[in-house]
Amino acid sequence: MNDILKKEIELLKDLPGCYLMYDKNNTIIYVGKAKNLKKRVSQYFLRVHNGKTAAMVSRVDHFETIITSSEKEALILEMNLIQKNHPRYNILLMDDKHYPYIELHKGIKDPYISIARNLKNKKSSYYGPYPSSSSAFEVISIINSIFPLRKCSSVPKSPCLYYHMHQCLGPCINKIDATKYDEIIDEIESFLRGNNDNVIKKLKEKINFYSKNMEYENALEYKKRLDSLLYINEKQNVEFLDKLDRDFIGFYTNENYVSIIILIYRQGLLIGKKKFFYELLGELNDFISDILLQYYQHNTLPKEIIISSKEICNILINYLNITIIQPKIGKNIDIINIATQNAQDYFSSYLQTNQNKETNEKLLDELGNLLNIPTPYHIELFDNSHLQGTNAIGAMVAYINGEEYKKMNRKFNIESYNKKDDISSMKEVIYRRYSRLKEENQQMPDLIIVDGGENQIQAAKEVLSKIDVKINLAGLVKDDKHRTRALMNESLKEIPIENKNLFIFLTKMQDSVHRYAISTHIKKRNKSMFNSIFYDVKGIGEKRKELLIKQFPTLIDLKKASIEELSQFIPKESAIELVKKLEGF
Repeated sequence: MNDILKKEIELLKDLPGCYLMYDKNNTIIYVGKAKNLKKRVSQYFLRVHNGKTAAMVSRVDHFETIITSSEKEALILEMNLIQKNHPRYNILLMDDKHYPYIELHKGIKDPYISIARNLKNKKSSYYGPYPSSSSAFEVISIINSIFPLRKCSSVPKSPCLYYHMHQCLGPCINKIDATKYDEIIDEIESFLRGNNDNVIKKLKEKINFYSKNMEYENALEYKKRLDSLLYINEKQNVEFLDKLDRDFIGFYTNENYVSIIILIYRQGLLIGKKKFFYELLGELNDFISDILLQYYQHNTLPKEIIISSKEICNILINYLNITIIQPKIGKNIDIINIATQNAQDYFSSYLQTNQNKETNEKLLDELGNLLNIPTPYHIELFDNSHLQGTNAIGAMVAYINGEEYKKMNRKFNIESYNKKDDISSMKEVIYRRYSRLKEENQQMPDLIIVDGGENQIQAAKEVLSKIDVKINLAGLVKDDKHRTRALMNESLKEIPIENKNLFIFLTKMQDSVHRYAISTHIKKRNKSMFNSIFYDVKGIGEKRKELLIKQFPTLIDLKKASIEELSQFIPKESAIELVKKLEGF
């Protein structure tokens, strides 16, 4: 320990709060929380450590603490500090994908249902999550075929096909009594809670009706929906009859690594699992608890969490206002054993798959050494895409601690006059990105990597100098076949990449930003082409165009639509003209 650390440890208080570890470059490399700051922080420097903990402690130059009024307040502060600073040794859950839910939009004049991934609307009711969008849409299809709520996200001015199929009450032309909606909503909520006997009865009635009238295609369609519903029932009955939402958590640790498995049960049914693998940092129980608390900050809490560790149970109880159980006997312990076995299997398979790969930490260190800069924990890469100057797009992809952080990715519609000029586009995007970060006093990246050599680096340097922002720069130099062959630093010196794993690491990042730029450009081009279809068609103005796009969101959907279907939204003459125009696409 240096003298600064010794003095800081002596001044620690026996109080709850957060601590921030800094390296010699004054960069925050770790953020933690503690119910007793003096006891927790001093352990890092007074004990012998190994693995990731030893690596982190060896880099600590100094630290600071923030005292809070409670452990719970310390947790909230810790999460905020991690999200703001992205410390090298903290775990960042990069996967921001959420299981889909069914959202029942209530508290509005004409309620409807849709798919949701963020549970933000307080007036809505949410059901799920479902293992995939297709399974959620399957349930919505069953609901829509039986319960006559509106299917449109906004009420049109004329009735659509669903109204003529008797699957919508037609609020566009009818005034619907609120009590009627209340009755339908009660039935839908009962169905989504698993009480679907009435729905099964209605489906059977429709099958019999269409069969008697020899409308066999309709009868078959409802038979498929009935089979799906019976299958859901059968699976639910095999699991938990109480239909409670539960998460079972199993973990396995060995050689300073830990794997965690979360088995997700919703409505008594196992719908999927989440898996994590990390190098252990600090005490096992605290580490796993931190991972779980961060996970539940961004994912819906179940009614119960079941985990085998009494210590982790006691930690989670302090922060999560739900039932947390350490099982002893019965079905819960059986499923916990399955979760633990899954964690052990995942541990083995992960190590076998990744045993020959260098860690991101080592690769980032080497990248920093090659460029003669501090280790770049936060990297932002740029690329442009256009077609003969049309639909030009600039793309930025962020990497934190060697992993893509999609929440920070950005796209830019190029506004400069010469959209074919990649240098001009690069200047525009760099200016817009970092002038805004500066204006909002946001954290800057440690390194910018541009897709190109001298010209691109010079362009980026010129803009950063103009807005008085200092960020390390590098470029990826291409050969005559447009393949990466070397790094170039901001002094325009080429640096060969001799480490194969570092080359693969940089190529992966380069491919990611290139793919993001291309896919964003294609979406913009398709949207532009899609909008041009309605141009010149008499009777289709902006409002009708928006309505058509909502009802037929892709070109394929639009081309499949018949004149009769289109006539539900636009005059028949316009529908005929549109169909003729679509033949040319």
